Amino acid sequence: MNSFSQVESTLKEILDVIKPLREDWVTRFKIIDELREVVQSMESLRGATVEPFGSFVSNLFTRSGDLDISIELPYGSFVSSAAKKRKLSLLGEILRALRQTGRWQRLQFIPHARVPILKIESKWQNISCDISIDNLQGQIKSKFMFWLNEIDGRFREMVLLVKEWAKAHGINNPKTGTFNSYSLSLLVIFHFQTCVPAIFPPLKDIYPGNVVDDLTGVRADAERRIAEVCSSNIARFKSGRLLNRSSLAELFISFIAKFSDIDSKASVMGICPFRGQWDYITSNTRWLPQTYAIFIEDPFEQPVNAARAVSQKQLITISDTFETTRPSQLLEIQWDSEAFSRSTSTRITGWPFTFGNAAIPLQERKALNLTSAASSSEDDVLNFTNAESNSEYAFILKSPTSISESKAGVDTLCLTSATSVSESEGGKLSRQFCHSKASSAIP
Repeated sequence: MNSFSQVESTLKEILDVIKPLREDWVTRFKIIDELREVVQSMESLRGATVEPFGSFVSNLFTRSGDLDISIELPYGSFVSSAAKKRKLSLLGEILRALRQTGRWQRLQFIPHARVPILKIESKWQNISCDISIDNLQGQIKSKFMFWLNEIDGRFREMVLLVKEWAKAHGINNPKTGTFNSYSLSLLVIFHFQTCVPAIFPPLKDIYPGNVVDDLTGVRADAERRIAEVCSSNIARFKSGRLLNRSSLAELFISFIAKFSDIDSKASVMGICPFRGQWDYITSNTRWLPQTYAIFIEDPFEQPVNAARAVSQKQLITISDTFETTRPSQLLEIQWDSEAFSRSTSTRITGWPFTFGNAAIPLQERKALNLTSAASSSEDDVLNFTNAESNSEYAFILKSPTSISESKAGVDTLCLTSATSVSESEGGKLSRQFCHSKASSAIP
């Protein structure tokens, strides 16, 4: 199996784990129905509707993904929005009504966000929900993401993988100054626009206007106009494009490589999916003055920065994360079905897999524990124990350098297997493991 095939297999296995099943859809629809019951019982929300949006509507959610809900107030058929003061008041009333049902936990009111939200979690399904008022903009953005997925199904797979990778590395949490999921999706869009040949066009070629500015008048008419323009332009693009036949592995590896120097580029340029290119900040007057660590323009709500939560300190962490994923090493993986060897390594991370040991299912990885470490210049043995079967798997450590000599503890030591494939549960455990200064156990 060649390098790309091995990484491709790895990515597919992860997708099998994180893609939602039918029961995940059913669970979320039940939660939506429960919220409708609460809203319909409130006099102040008489006539309001409960409308999902976000990754659930875009079909870009994972099994553990949350729900975004907009409570749309009745304005007849016209596009309108309540004043922020009224939104805050209504969210407070919803909070009290939800508490009374006893079905929800971890209720948190966030009034000072750009879009005020109420965060809740279902007690029985453990699904988190973000509730907002009159978030029609979020709904139309979700539809755009769904339409993009119809251009090329690899978009969905890449978004799921990138979000999972980012979560595991701690760079998918705007509360801590890193990316939100929407900005990660925009990075994937940008990657697809700048591949050769391009998978996506600049989004101005799908919809030439600023979407949120065009949500005026009769809502049904506004949404229909936008949908018709997008449908026509998407069909035109698909009929005339050059096909990009890159594998998922190639797309993921090139994605990591493309943004490995994102901190240095972000100091002078912003990412513009609307135009499908990097733009110099000084040449785009709408982005000035520069007050953000990184600028990823929202193509549907220009010139809003979708990555406004990213801090300068965390941007360095983000860039380091891209860099230490080390796509060049992924291509050096060697596989021997008789007695495999690994001539490269990646650090242990919190992702459901590291590229070397990706074939291990999540539930099995949790039972593996690092029982000894090594940092000498001589050969050592790393032992992994399967807690369920109490079986041990030994790996000889071929160390060209000590961990203390490696770059910030990130460049890890190379491993070769002391066991054959047949001695390691059908090859499931015959994958590269690694040891880094920062980690002592496989999560």
